[in-house]
Parts: sequence; C-alpha cells; structure tokens
Amino acid sequence: MSRRYQAGILGVGFNPLQAPNAPASVTATGGDASATVTFTAPANVGGSAITGYTGRSTPDNVAATASASPLTFSGLTNGTSYTFNVWALNTYGPSPAGGPSGSVSPAAVTGLFGGGLNVIDYVAIATTGNATDFGDLPVAVTQPGACANLTRAIWAGGRGGSTVNAINYVTISTTGNAVSFGALTEARYGLAGCSSSTRGVFGGGRNVSADSNVIDYVTIATTGNATDFGDLTVARFDIAACSSTTRGVWAAGNTLGNTIDYVTIASTGNATDFGDLTAAVRTAAGCASSTRGLFGGGGGPTNVINYITIATTGNASDFGDLYVAVDAPGACSSQTRGLFGGGEAVAHTNVIQYVTIASTGNSVDFGDRTVATKELAGCSNGHGGL
Repeated sequence: MSRRYQAGILGVGFNPLQAPNAPASVTATGGDASATVTFTAPANVGGSAITGYTGRSTPDNVAATASASPLTFSGLTNGTSYTFNVWALNTYGPSPAGGPSGSVSPAAVTGLFGGGLNVIDYVAIATTGNATDFGDLPVAVTQPGACANLTRAIWAGGRGGSTVNAINYVTISTTGNAVSFGALTEARYGLAGCSSSTRGVFGGGRNVSADSNVIDYVTIATTGNATDFGDLTVARFDIAACSSTTRGVWAAGNTLGNTIDYVTIASTGNATDFGDLTAAVRTAAGCASSTRGLFGGGGGPTNVINYITIATTGNASDFGDLYVAVDAPGACSSQTRGLFGGGEAVAHTNVIQYVTIASTGNSVDFGDRTVATKELAGCSNGHGGL
C-alpha cells in the first residue's frame, strides 16, 4: 500500500517528509469477538508530535483508534482469521503501515466448572443460559484448584476419598474427559489456582496433617509435575484466587480469613501482603479481568462480593451482593463478566450468577449448571491473566 493511498483511506493530508515512521512490533491477541493489538511507537515522529494511532483489520476493515498502544478492535467475527495494520498520525499525516500482525482468530470465551463431583460443564460467558456437559474428571474430587490458559483448563488437588496430588487437564476447544497432567509438589485440598497465559500457579490448601502455605506452579502447555514457587504469607485452606497478566492473588481462608497476598507469576518467590478483605471469610471463589479482581460467596453462606484493583496493593472494597448467597462456589470470568456457579445455599445449588466486573452492583441470574454441587473450581480461556 502506498503512502498516497494510505492518506486517502485515512482521510488526512500527507507530507512524506514530516510524517512519522511506521509503528513497530505489531502483535495481536484474540478475544471474544475482539482483538487487542499492541505495538511500539515509531522511533521518528516526523515533523510534529504524534496525535494518535489508527488501525484496520483484514478482512472486514474494522477500525480502531487510540492515543497509545494498545488498540482494541471490537465487532469482529468469532472464528475468522484476522491480521492488523497500525498507523501513527501527526498533523502532517499518517505513517507507513506498521504490521501486519500475525493472524489471530477471535473466539467466544468459555467458562468451565469442575469438581464437587467428577462432572465438568461449560458455558459461553458472553451469553446467558444453562451449562452444557463437557466431560468428567478422572475421579470425583471436592475442593480442587483450577486455572487455564487460552487452550487448556487444569484442575489440581482436592479430596477424592483421600487427599490427592493429581493434576488433570482438558483441551477447552474439544469436549471430553480430563486426562492426567502430572502431580502437585504436595497433596492437598482447599487450594486455589490462578494463571497467566503460560503458567498455572496453585497456592494454599490443607495437606494430610496441616494447613499449607505451599505455592507451586506448572507450565500449562507442557504436561509434567509442578515445581515449588514459594510460600503464602499465611498457611491456610478454603482459599480463593485470581490473576492479572502479571500478578497472582490469593484471598480468604480458614485462618486469618481476611488476608490477601500476591506474587508476580513470571518469577518465583514468597508471596507479599496485598491488603485485607472487608471481612474474614473462607470457601469464597475468585475471578478477574486484567485490572480488577473479585472474591465472592463463602461460608455462612454469604452473599458478599469484594473487589480489588490488582495492580495496586490495598484493602478490598464492597462490590455488591450475590443474589443467591452461596458457600463454596466456583468462579470464572472473561474480561467483562465474572460468573459464580454452584455452591451451597440451603442445599447444594446449580445456580450460575454473574456480574459486570468493571462496574459495581449485585449479581443477576445467568442460568443453571448441569448438576448441583459445592466445593468446585472454575476457570476460563478469557480471564484477566491472559
């Protein structure tokens, strides 16, 4: 594409001697009917400061604008392969095109719930409706931990007649039974998992004889046993977790149940104090967008939902209430919605309820799980850690 033609389609004047250089390192990540495109600002801004960036998709010519990286494209078609070009703008016109990016295919975010029994079921988080059967865990377990990346969902630990160290996984795009991944460094139940796009991290739990402060991790794309990561600030079980792309956060538990602590997922080492929940609770569930983490439900049962800004340490704030108070639910999320499924109200429940993470307020009905269970764990291929 020539510079003269670029200027025409962008609707701005063009002076090739004073326009910026092209943005570099254009990289795309697919979302649910969306894509996020990151890039590096041009080394030479031309004759005046850059006023913004614009991008276009191929195919469909979907446009996005921003003052800096990233560009967010919405209204894409799930299952279609896209590439993206980016232009820098100043008062003299557009740069040459940066890119194209590599191909990405947006896909609906799938939320999965497993444990309590051996059942795994799933939902499309962007819609509402009842869950569909996905497959089975190898054995029925209660109080496992779970995490996921874009392709795999993992459940680890739990109680299945005895305390187990087994890690099992499914391929999210294909329904079917879970298969063996490896083993935790320590058999335990009541742990919680979180993840980035590459690592799954499990913290806390109760081993055969005592509360555990163990944090261990796996590389999600590669089967094998977990490796020691470090220790939580407080040994405890009945814990909840969530993550951003950089931080893994644990909250609640049977001991000092208002505790929140965190790690940097890409490194190893002991957790650091983050702050406190609004009240002590155990058997809550956690989920997150890339910026905000939610912790909801728990023993009582309680209907309280707390939230934190993951990048900033400090105490949690009140988010709203679950419309059904539940003990020991599972949770999963996209970048926009947080879902809490199952748990125990008056009895075991199959209710799934959801909130919009960026706002505050009470949950509303999403649909029903295929079974009524508590002490389960949820995960998704579109959560805040990806």
